[in-house]
Amino acid sequence: MKKRQVYLDNAATTPIDKRVLAVMKPFLTDDFGNPSSFHTPGKVAGDALDGARKQVADVIGARSDEIIFTSGGTESDNLAILGFARKNQNQGKHIISTKVEHPAVLESLEQLEKEGFEVTLLIVDEFGRVSSDDVVTAIRPDTILISIIYANNEIGTVNPISEIGKQIQKNRTGNFPAFHTDACQAAGALELNQEKLHVDLMTVNASKIYGPKGNGALFVKRGLKLQPLQFGGHQERRVRPGTENVAGIIGFTEALRIADQQKDEESKRLIKLRDYFICEVQKLIPKTRLNGHPTERLPNNINISFMDIEGEALTLYLDAKGIYVSTGSACTSASLDPSHVIVGLSLPYEVAHGSIRFSLGRSTTKKDLDYVLEFLPELVEKLRKISPVSVDAKYFK
Repeated sequence: MKKRQVYLDNAATTPIDKRVLAVMKPFLTDDFGNPSSFHTPGKVAGDALDGARKQVADVIGARSDEIIFTSGGTESDNLAILGFARKNQNQGKHIISTKVEHPAVLESLEQLEKEGFEVTLLIVDEFGRVSSDDVVTAIRPDTILISIIYANNEIGTVNPISEIGKQIQKNRTGNFPAFHTDACQAAGALELNQEKLHVDLMTVNASKIYGPKGNGALFVKRGLKLQPLQFGGHQERRVRPGTENVAGIIGFTEALRIADQQKDEESKRLIKLRDYFICEVQKLIPKTRLNGHPTERLPNNINISFMDIEGEALTLYLDAKGIYVSTGSACTSASLDPSHVIVGLSLPYEVAHGSIRFSLGRSTTKKDLDYVLEFLPELVEKLRKISPVSVDAKYFK
């Protein structure tokens, strides 16, 4: 008999939507032209690219010329942070962010520190949120950029981006400091209108919203200047040269349109499943802790620390049952270091090592979650019996 498969790692990546694949196919076969070419096949591709750019702009309430297509969230974050800082360093060399950002942001900031920039990483509260007051307090005359994640990729906590953006605007001179947010996990679940969020740069990608991997975009408010990270062409306002992946871009924009269109209905469904699973886990398994904000969190995110075990061992046991989860960000899954996000909540390494992220998706049903609950308690108990770890009771919730 075929083993049941329950995929609960949608925060890492999602399967491509069949509707998305359908609109991509013509540009993988018949309409294969280079959008920079002047002949008819090139014009067909170019017109499709223009339409896709407008479609993304419409979703986030921007102008078409404010959208730069990239290879995904990591490149968009790198371009926003490295590109903006290097281009505008004559205005200052101080940047503000948080300790719980995605590695694409944190490692970009580490590189800038090597180049002489000064970075302030704000501490978050016990739920992983940063306050607008803390952001404003950290602003200095030489602050040129602030980057705050919209919805945390590991624990699902949603930051008050709109309020932070308003406060930044009240405390800026001209275009500085500019405000960037990584909205990769937020797309399809939260508000993306850049005017309502009061952001100047915003990262979105395709692989979290049932689009093709290796595609994304960066919103850059008109008037802001970025230094390219690569060279060799005039594409994407000369900021991101290279022949555009038209098929992938078409797929990304269709995925974004669908995700935005059905986000309210899907969010309601996922919240019910999310809260049901959290309640059942806490009822069935002692010594657990929900990481992240209890309510201000992504509809599909469940991050739980199972005390006195190693999360990696539990993922392997679950995998053997056909249940696929993760211990944190897919970008750091090869590392055995504890989650920097969980540690950033002022929790000990032992709590971070036992954390598991269950991220729900469009195909997730209550039957799937009940299947997980059928095995999860006994697997946790089995691992605890052979574990040398014992976490202090004050960290249980």
